[in-house]
Amino acid sequence: MTSQLARHRMEVRDWMTPNPVTVAPDAPLAEAYRLMEENEVRRLPVVNKQRELVGIITRSDLLQHVPFFPDEEELEEELPYINLTVEEVMSYDPISIESTDTIQAAAELMLEAKISGLPVRAGNRLVGIITESDIFRLVVAEWGEGEG
Repeated sequence: MTSQLARHRMEVRDWMTPNPVTVAPDAPLAEAYRLMEENEVRRLPVVNKQRELVGIITRSDLLQHVPFFPDEEELEEELPYINLTVEEVMSYDPISIESTDTIQAAAELMLEAKISGLPVRAGNRLVGIITESDIFRLVVAEWGEGEG
């Protein structure tokens, strides 16, 4: 079994999802919604042409800008008529983490900020995303290793 010390030193890049689905700041909300649905994700990092992280948009952000409480079919039909772009709705300067930071640091940051995912950077460039599911995958792998 991996020692507790080694577990604290595992790096985010070893458990993140590399090259996540992203969206451009000038994209319409309908495009962000379509990307989330097609890729079964709840958040999209927002990147500029240089793949630098400039924001994040979540499913909750989208729903907060819809002037009614739609079901899925209505949302898909109505979003193209809501003339907002991603940059008008996204959170700027999102909490993020470096790819070389530890899983421990990522988990603590998510708990502290009460968020379920973090964009992962190498400098200013987006290289991945780490979510609670990724950290849970690590826990399951560790527990499975202990049984063997």
